[in-house]
Amino acid sequence: MNETKKMLVLGRRNHTEAMRVAAGLTIFGHQVRLIFMTSPIAETAENAAQAELLELADIMPETTVADTELNHIQPTELAMAMLHSQGVINL
Repeated sequence: MNETKKMLVLGRRNHTEAMRVAAGLTIFGHQVRLIFMTSPIAETAENAAQAELLELADIMPETTVADTELNHIQPTELAMAMLHSQGVINL
């Protein structure tokens, strides 16, 4: 039987892939936290489709990038998220 894990997905280089992976991890029942880094999310049709998947998977993305519509987190909160996750995926 699979154990439910607390997973953290960091969207650093490929935001679209990070959204896809985060939504996919919920299929296994994992608790998933998604944090975007480095830049705002590009407004593309592909990202819009992935954002819909996040909504269906009940994932509320966050970001380290200021001045975006997403919940902004500070570096200390990012460090704590990494510390308390059982797995970190960096994309």
